[in-house]
Amino acid sequence: MMSGGDSGHSGPTRPLDFSTFLLSLGTSALVQMGDAPVPGLGEVELDMEGARQTIDILGMLETKTRGNCTDAETSLLRNLLRDLRLRFVQASAAAGK
Repeated sequence: MMSGGDSGHSGPTRPLDFSTFLLSLGTSALVQMGDAPVPGLGEVELDMEGARQTIDILGMLETKTRGNCTDAETSLLRNLLRDLRLRFVQASAAAGK
């Protein structure tokens, strides 16, 4: 078991806040859509169903946190969802070819 504050890896860490959490989910969706390599593998893998689920999770967070976020968090989430949904449609069309 790790002692308090030991994250299991070396190097500086960013503090975890809601915006960082949203960006982490957004990055996961991009990896699942093949826009970035899988961390640790260096290879691109397509998982459109996983991407859809991740985007749906972000949509659920938008609904469930409505009125409880800062303006910056609300804007980040709205823009992230817009961009990921557009990218999903593009990636789905490309995968269907």
